[in-house]
Amino acid sequence: MPVKLGIIGYGGMARWHHKNASKIDGVDVIAAYDIDARMVKEAEENGLRGYRALNEFLADKDINTVLVATPNHVHKELAIAAMDAGKNVIVEKPVALSVAELDEMIAASEKNHVLFTVHQNRRWDRDYRIMRKAVEDGLLGDVYTIESRVHGCGGTMYGWRAYKKYGGGMLYDWGVHLIDQILYMMPSKVESVYARLFSIVNPDVDDYFKVLLNFGSGLTAQIEVGTMCLESLPRWFVCGNRGALHIDDFEAKSGSITSLNKLADEVPAEVIDTPSGPTRLFAPRPEDATDHLELPEVNVSWTEFYENVRDVIDGKAELIVKPSEVRYTMSVIEAAFKSHETGQAVKMKY
Repeated sequence: MPVKLGIIGYGGMARWHHKNASKIDGVDVIAAYDIDARMVKEAEENGLRGYRALNEFLADKDINTVLVATPNHVHKELAIAAMDAGKNVIVEKPVALSVAELDEMIAASEKNHVLFTVHQNRRWDRDYRIMRKAVEDGLLGDVYTIESRVHGCGGTMYGWRAYKKYGGGMLYDWGVHLIDQILYMMPSKVESVYARLFSIVNPDVDDYFKVLLNFGSGLTAQIEVGTMCLESLPRWFVCGNRGALHIDDFEAKSGSITSLNKLADEVPAEVIDTPSGPTRLFAPRPEDATDHLELPEVNVSWTEFYENVRDVIDGKAELIVKPSEVRYTMSVIEAAFKSHETGQAVKMKY
């Protein structure tokens, strides 16, 4: 069955979806609904059926799947309305503003027997997949810490994203992606969450945050996002007991792996003089005790998300972005907000 996609909210992300979903065989974007007449006109100019009334949009029998791409605070009500109309539903991230809202959405999908998923497209990011492959292939040994960060220098957030009542802020905007990436690759569960949020330039929402996730395996993951960082650290920094990795950018054009070779354990300890004084522990390893490896190669595309939705609807595949996984991510985000409010680490409950 072809996916006949209708979009609710024809803004910037919706146009991105229109362009990318249309690349996939078996996925046709056919309609859009928006409360703004200008957006409806633009949708029509781009070849779509335009709707100003939600009930008329949902009554369109040609639409079998709906994408909700609106400000965050109305995701729940629009998604449930679409599911009650018998449509499969994709929601932009964050899926909702709380686990309680998400639970209502999951219940609606189960009641109406429709597909429900979330556009966690950064599971298909090139930099993430390269980092994950290096970890899973054992190139770093047993990994004990992962740092994931996105730094920008623009500072000011625009439009509804700058307002708390609309679900703005960086923890919802970027944090939901970066947290999902880490949770998606870890077999061990998060045991506790510690977070600090700041409003550096944008007074109503967080525009910088740092979240520390402690896993049952002993691994820690640090996730950091800031809109007013005039210098940037690597996108990824990962350490294991046999190696370390850094990736500097989203395309992974810059980065490398340093790993220990078989000579590493045979290197004699030697005291060296440094500007901070003599040291043995922090003396550099000899060059012949380490190997410098190129980052592994991956073949990945954001369009795989739509391919999966199409194949699930056809009964040919298992859903990749599952509501239960989205719920896990949202529960960690809720714990991060609570940690910031209390100043304490929050223990996760399952």
